[in-house]
Amino acid sequence: MTTPPMLQKSRQRLILAVLMVCSLLIWLENTVLSITLESLADPVGGLGADPGQLQWATGAYTLVFATLMFTAGALGDSFGHRNVLAVGLVIFAGTSIWAAYAGDAGQLIAARAAMGVGAALIMPANFAILLWTFTGPGRATAIAISSTSTGVGMAAGPVLAGLLLSHFWWGSVFLVNVPIVVVALAGVVLLVPNFRSPTVRPLDPAGILLSISGLAALTYGLIRAGQVDDWSRWDVWAPIAAGAVLLAVFVVVELRTRQPSFDPRMLAQRMFGGGNASMALLLFSVAAVTFYNAFYLQGALGYSPMTAGLANLPTAIGAVVGAPLGARLVSRWSLRPVAVPSITVAALSFGAVAFLGLHTPLVWIELVLLVQGLAVGMVLAPVTGALISSLPLEQSGAGSAVTNTARQTGSVIGIAVGGTIMSIAYRGAIEPSLSAVPEAYRDSARVSAEQARHVAATLDRPALAHAADRAFIHAMHIGAVWIMIIALVATAVLVIALSAAGKKKTPAPGPDRREADGSGPRSTARTEGTPVVESK
Repeated sequence: MTTPPMLQKSRQRLILAVLMVCSLLIWLENTVLSITLESLADPVGGLGADPGQLQWATGAYTLVFATLMFTAGALGDSFGHRNVLAVGLVIFAGTSIWAAYAGDAGQLIAARAAMGVGAALIMPANFAILLWTFTGPGRATAIAISSTSTGVGMAAGPVLAGLLLSHFWWGSVFLVNVPIVVVALAGVVLLVPNFRSPTVRPLDPAGILLSISGLAALTYGLIRAGQVDDWSRWDVWAPIAAGAVLLAVFVVVELRTRQPSFDPRMLAQRMFGGGNASMALLLFSVAAVTFYNAFYLQGALGYSPMTAGLANLPTAIGAVVGAPLGARLVSRWSLRPVAVPSITVAALSFGAVAFLGLHTPLVWIELVLLVQGLAVGMVLAPVTGALISSLPLEQSGAGSAVTNTARQTGSVIGIAVGGTIMSIAYRGAIEPSLSAVPEAYRDSARVSAEQARHVAATLDRPALAHAADRAFIHAMHIGAVWIMIIALVATAVLVIALSAAGKKKTPAPGPDRREADGSGPRSTARTEGTPVVESK
């Protein structure tokens, strides 16, 4: 067929439900690992992973996700978005099983990277199918309903992980993805037409290779610095320099490509470029502080996985409430008086982690997490809408790819830098307490607080465990200050970007602009052309 099918409303609703399950899968995976890190670091019940390996286990998924997502949409144009979505789900399920039964940290890192491939195929196809399924005012409603899966995933992920870890081994947090994939895959095959664009975009193998290798080299150098505590070593500065060069070459290649998957020219616009830089720095801070929180609740405070999962609920609740609240306030006032105070509060709430300690009442921890989620939600959602709406309608798809890639990249670097700061600060703080520890055990105790606690239990030296807790708290405080500074830089960048936007005369929102930001009805005509839908 060469015309869009007139789908019955009942089928549209079922397709929306299927797409929400697919999106839920991605967000569950983004959140469950934070509760699992402490278990993976356990030398007895886990894999004995050191902080660098845990950084890679977290960041490998996001790194591959970030660098493949902007070109995965082109596969949907060529082979059909339903087919790409189905392949992504199958890859995600297979690699989840691989991760669940990983025999060491290296296997887990590889499995997580492969999971990122599946996620990168799922996300763009999921959104494309949503846009082709719904037209007119129903499209904005469908997007709003679909976005609730983000909040559900953020809230359910930590609790689900805590529940599974309380009754099963750590691999269960990955294995639980399989039945969800089975349900989603059945719905995709039975309900979703195979939409594909009549205008096929070329693939970008050079861009994929350069972006993955550049970001991987940069991340490796940053993580390696935390492992060796020496920035002058060649195996630290050489990968960082190589990564920076490769990413610069990537930008040059994309600038010279006729139809780039990632268009750097968009970042030259002060509003769009500055806004994305600000949000990338904000996500940098969010990823780093989340990494710290996992070890703080379960390691230093000794909470069970279930208790830690429940303790993380305020962050999810704050984000779920903050997104619509921010949007409503922006519609009443404007973006700047809502976004700037919100991102400022977010930065200060990250810095407030420096006041948390071993004896901080849970209510104060919950309050900090709630403010973090609320503030980030209030700035992230409205700024995202404004950034996409600042572009011409025909550039909205490319702009969305740039925005998503920038944010995932910020998260990857945030995990790498945040973990490195923690490792260096911890090593310096624990060193004075190791003088009485046998030489054979000192290197293990230097690796992380988790390893030091295991050494303390082996040698029956509770004083060493207490010293490890204090050293971790010191490292977390140092990291929190740096995270706050980065978030305050994000605030300054956003102020500059919004100031540039304010100098431009804002036209009355016409039909095209309203449909770009989802605030008004949209014609069934599509700028990309009429979709091709393959008969089943």
